Amino acid sequence: MKEENKTPKKEGEVRLRIVLIAPPPGVDFGVQEGKGSDYTTIHKQRSKDADLIFDFTVTIKDNRDDGLPNFLGPLTHGPTTGRFIYINIGKSAGQFDSCWDRRLKIPLAGITWEMIEKASTKMLLEARLPGTGKDGGPSCATVKPIEGWKVCK
Repeated sequence: MKEENKTPKKEGEVRLRIVLIAPPPGVDFGVQEGKGSDYTTIHKQRSKDADLIFDFTVTIKDNRDDGLPNFLGPLTHGPTTGRFIYINIGKSAGQFDSCWDRRLKIPLAGITWEMIEKASTKMLLEARLPGTGKDGGPSCATVKPIEGWKVCK
């Protein structure tokens, strides 16, 4: 029998950064950890007159049929081929006196193994998004990174 040359499967972690540009002031934002109604909001921050930055790590595994990275762990949500990160806003982030009760869904689509390999050496993958929506309140629903995911220091 002929032995096949198989590349070993990749797995590990990757550091991600989400930057919300100029969100409306006085609103709590945070990364959702957990699913459904059984979640906590971590890295909670109240917006002021500056961008908000969320740094965290997710697990990655090479177990998709299409060869793209599979993002796993309590911070990732959605189906294997459509993973995303939730940012909870206002009441969803535990700010019960807020008039806002929203979530921001940030797709992980576009992140490649090449990007992950570049980011593995003291770098990270960053997504920059508008923090304010068309209605003047916090951005919500699915918002794609302005310039996609980028490898940054």
